[in-house]
Amino acid sequence: MIRHLLSGADLDADTATLVLDTAAEMATVAGREVKKLPALRGRTVVNLFYEDSTRTRISFEAAAKRLSADVINFSAKGSSVAKGESLKDTALTLQAMGADAVVVRHPASGAPHRLADWVDGSVVNAGDGTHEHPTQALLDAYTMRSRLGRLAGLHVAIVGDVLHSRVARSNVLLLSTLGAKVTLVGPPTLIPVDISPALAPGIDVSYDLDAVLPGVDVVMMLRVQRERMSDSYFPSAREYARRYGLDGPRMRRLPEHAIVMHPGPMNRGMEITPEVADSSRSTIVEQVANGVSVRMAVLYLLLGGNNR
Repeated sequence: MIRHLLSGADLDADTATLVLDTAAEMATVAGREVKKLPALRGRTVVNLFYEDSTRTRISFEAAAKRLSADVINFSAKGSSVAKGESLKDTALTLQAMGADAVVVRHPASGAPHRLADWVDGSVVNAGDGTHEHPTQALLDAYTMRSRLGRLAGLHVAIVGDVLHSRVARSNVLLLSTLGAKVTLVGPPTLIPVDISPALAPGIDVSYDLDAVLPGVDVVMMLRVQRERMSDSYFPSAREYARRYGLDGPRMRRLPEHAIVMHPGPMNRGMEITPEVADSSRSTIVEQVANGVSVRMAVLYLLLGGNNR
């Protein structure tokens, strides 16, 4: 098993499958009266979050606690970071406190990679800038496999603000590794210019959502990240919803078995309508639940199952 999880590219097919299989075992814990395992007793996991987060931070905290680890939640707000402390000095402080794993979310792309150079423990990337979010890709893959029974051969459409999406990048890398075909869909202004088959085999780009929908097994809608936009990437929210939003009529163009995903949080009425988000095809709530099992698997394999 790898020492750090910084990118979807860190996982080959065997390692990714091991994580997914371990997550399936961890999911059985949720059905027990006592939802705890002693696997990481005596280990310390630090959640180091420089950006606001609800789902990811709580998910990692729940995962660590279910494995009996000691959890320290560190928020940049109200800490020495607000007084100008550097990431390196914060890392050295955590190192001195004996952190076995650091789960980091940071607005700067590449920050987790730098952190991995400064601490002895494992580093898990919980989202860095517009770069990557590998555990989200793992939980997405786990959800697809749970619903559809396989990953190899699936056709997945990732729709929306690909340019600013760390979720999209990690999914492209991981799903391609696991044998799925990925099509990125969105306005030309929100598709990265460096996207090519050289990045990941089997990747396509389309600017026409209606043309893609009938041939996909999974449609993953992305949130428009206005907080990361400094320019106007589309005329208006109404125009974006008209061309790239998933509503009832578009959902009914999907194959009968196809599922709808969204990493959250959602802009209801913009990239996805309430009718679709709350439908039986939607896996949005499942993704949140599966996130705990997948992150339990990651922490267990990095700490409990990693002989260092």
